[in-house]
Amino acid sequence: MMKFHALAALAIVAMCGCKAGTPSKPENAVMNGAKHEVTIGGKDVKNPIAYTPDAAKEGGEHFQHHCQICHGLDGQNTGVPFATKMDPPVADLSVKDVQDYTDGQLKWIIENGIKPSGMPGWKGILEDEEMWNIVHYIRHLPAKGSLGAPDIFKEEAEEHEHMKGAAAHGYHDAKPHTHKH
Repeated sequence: MMKFHALAALAIVAMCGCKAGTPSKPENAVMNGAKHEVTIGGKDVKNPIAYTPDAAKEGGEHFQHHCQICHGLDGQNTGVPFATKMDPPVADLSVKDVQDYTDGQLKWIIENGIKPSGMPGWKGILEDEEMWNIVHYIRHLPAKGSLGAPDIFKEEAEEHEHMKGAAAHGYHDAKPHTHKH
């Protein structure tokens, strides 16, 4: 019976005393290394589509349709209000960690996603050629902020401001402001 009480006390201490927190630099380095070398497939797969500005442009069009809602129009999270609030945060595709992936790894990520990060896989939705062209776009991203925010977030901000203004003026048909900033 004494063992049971000791184990129960240990379990309570462990549950109360353990917290998940931000990983340390060494932990990040180990996990990023594992991700680059082990977890993400396609490392040795070469892009069969030669780079041309037209290929990158086509990739950008697919990116705008499928990816900009999370990564912003420029791939650098510009204007995406939740990008830094997700856990893990939405990847800025211009950073060295992302750009260090091989083309095959980037295509693998687009195709399969990264669970449980929120990055979906696009297999069965995008064709291989479309994914390879998105890789070209990711390799040649526009300057941060140069394309502005995605329209969906501009419209949401405008509607939010309209509703705030309507409520402040006592309009009865205005929806109440229910979320925090």
